[in-house]
Amino acid sequence: MTVNVPGRPMTADLVGHGGADAHAGADAAQGEKPWAPGRERGPSPRQGDRLRPLSRRQVEDRFEDLGDLYEETSGGTRAGTRSRAEFLRRLAGEVRRPGFTLLIAENTTLTAFAHGFPVRGADPWWQGCDTRLPRTVRGLAVTGGLFAVSGIVVPTRVRTHYQDRDWNLARRLQRRLLDDHAPALGVALLPAADTDTLAAYRAWGWRDVVAEARDPRPPAGACRVLLLGR
Repeated sequence: MTVNVPGRPMTADLVGHGGADAHAGADAAQGEKPWAPGRERGPSPRQGDRLRPLSRRQVEDRFEDLGDLYEETSGGTRAGTRSRAEFLRRLAGEVRRPGFTLLIAENTTLTAFAHGFPVRGADPWWQGCDTRLPRTVRGLAVTGGLFAVSGIVVPTRVRTHYQDRDWNLARRLQRRLLDDHAPALGVALLPAADTDTLAAYRAWGWRDVVAEARDPRPPAGACRVLLLGR
């Protein structure tokens, strides 16, 4: 599980790279829905980010770039934030998993990325979470109907502004991951104490299935299980 809690202050490009893609034709060819004027209220970015997957070899070749962006967008002071070295160790293990996918967002530089892999019920990935899972989640885990979104690394502005817009960069990344692994549902594990990241994920459409099933206040150290449809 990768949890990124950015601490970088907002800059003048508040809506500059968070969503509407200037390369709409390229994204449409990759199955991405281009943003259309009038669909959303509020400003949209004048310059967007193009999404594309990296192969396993490309991920390994760009480890340093991915680690740099993770470190740049994480303050390192809030609950759930891992060190750069720990993040890269975990990513190195994930990249060898069957079905692993990492998507990057870029314009002139790397701006964000998200990654994940298919997961089943007996997978060690579940270790540390609140194991009292709803029956529906247990069933999907048994049948292979879950795709673990193990990390969404985005700038602060993406987490705090226009989270409900289709062109929000985090929403675009997570939607593309699930579209590429249909019909699986997305699942994420987040530390229950990391309220900032929990709030961001919920704003991006994730549903807290453990809280709905039993305990809205899990014990200290427990993880929340979040579910996302396509």
